[in-house]
Amino acid sequence: MERPSKVKYYLDIAAAVAARSTCIRRQYGAVIVKNDTIVSTGYNGTARGLVNCCDLNECYREAHNIPHGQQYEKCKAVHAEANAIINASREEMCGAILFLAGFENGERMKNPTPCEMCSRMITNSGIRRVISCEDDTL
Repeated sequence: MERPSKVKYYLDIAAAVAARSTCIRRQYGAVIVKNDTIVSTGYNGTARGLVNCCDLNECYREAHNIPHGQQYEKCKAVHAEANAIINASREEMCGAILFLAGFENGERMKNPTPCEMCSRMITNSGIRRVISCEDDTL
């Protein structure tokens, strides 16, 4: 058995976190790592206390043909990156790396990217880098 690189290791953990997603459309997992220690994880899903889309078996944005990247306010989900940031302290995130894995229609995405809002949150949180592709190096 070949030992995986650290990038593959953390991206595979992010993929496992994505499996908890309650979103029908896309499943994302985020892992925040600082000094080779996982400080937080998050997946995209309905905000606490609301009924999950996967339980309703309906995605409002999909049912209304809203394209990816538009009208996020019509979605009940909190993004994986935001959930990971919410669950960590600023001190833990300053200088950290966020590993991001995504799935669409059951297929792993080659290079998922944060939306514009999550990109701003990542910058503001102090996270210094996002890695979403095994070709990236530490």
